[in-house]
Amino acid sequence: VYPFEYAYTEEHHSLLQVGRNITYIKLLAREFFKESQQDTRPFFLYIGFHDPHRCGHTNPEYGQFCEKFGNGEPGMGIIEDWKPTHYDPSDVVVPYFVQDTIAARQDLAAQYTTISRLDQGVGLILDELKSSGFEDSTLVVYSSDNGIPFQVGRTNLQEPGMSEPLLVSTPFHEEYWNTRSDALVSLLDITPTVLDWFNITYPTYKIFGPNPVNLTGNTLLPLLQERESRVQQEWDTVYASHSLHEITGYYPMRVIRKQRFKLIHNLNFLMPFPIDQDFYISRTFQDLLNRTRKHIDTHWFMTLHDYYYRPRWQLFDLQNDPKELVNLAGKTEFQDVFESLRRELHQWQNVTYDPWICAPDGVLENEGAFSPMGTCLPLDNNL
Repeated sequence: VYPFEYAYTEEHHSLLQVGRNITYIKLLAREFFKESQQDTRPFFLYIGFHDPHRCGHTNPEYGQFCEKFGNGEPGMGIIEDWKPTHYDPSDVVVPYFVQDTIAARQDLAAQYTTISRLDQGVGLILDELKSSGFEDSTLVVYSSDNGIPFQVGRTNLQEPGMSEPLLVSTPFHEEYWNTRSDALVSLLDITPTVLDWFNITYPTYKIFGPNPVNLTGNTLLPLLQERESRVQQEWDTVYASHSLHEITGYYPMRVIRKQRFKLIHNLNFLMPFPIDQDFYISRTFQDLLNRTRKHIDTHWFMTLHDYYYRPRWQLFDLQNDPKELVNLAGKTEFQDVFESLRRELHQWQNVTYDPWICAPDGVLENEGAFSPMGTCLPLDNNL
């Protein structure tokens, strides 16, 4: 509806060039900053690096993560500003949720190489920001759109799938630079933060119901300005949702996460968890699949069957069970915690007009006699 005034995306350009060629991205940023110097309006620049996404399903000639793209080898091209960092698979640290095998280690090492390209690319952008004279008046936010692209990571709402980097740099309040906050935040907080930075009031409008649309996130600026425990304690809850990754990867989930407890609602729990295309053909998943088929040790902390088939509700005590191994949803002693989190999650779905609010055992009707707020009608499907 409102396109960017300055845009170079994969819709009209090579994704490899606008997403992974850090020299090209640097030059585009330089051009944007130069134009902004002649404009009195404040600017918003969004740069979407494609590293460290997988690319084995689209550009296998460049490696599983396009780690060879632009590395100077024959046929790979050269990215002038990139000094590739290579990692020995035997040296990488294997996270607990990935099997410790040669195949998985090779995958991780390849991804780490693309992370080095990303890291150097971010540095180039910050250098351009400084050279343009905007460094002392610009809020810089660095994050990602999902967790690591391995099992239990991306497309999942366990901790490895929900955990994303979030670095926020402000030119003000120098006393809090290089500090870390324990506040629970999410990408829902980005829009309120940007609006607050520009001193813009969120407009009043309606879409689905009688009530105005509300942003469910909060501005992060107070966290950059003070470190009082009161402020930290106010940030004690985040929500997450996932409906599908690819059109064939439908698996809706909703989550509420507190400092200690986390509740996952798997709406389509009777169907197997889907595997997306790029991860399916990866060395890591093929290794896991083949080991499972041959009934040999997977070197993994769970079985593929348990990964596919999940209970409707999963309640985890992250303080005592950070790897989310013990489901407490059916435990009598945690029923009060379960019910409290379930009510809060349902309320959030109500506020956000979640069309899946009645699933999987009901249907949302919000037209005619059920308008305007709607109601959940039972399906009597024994769920």
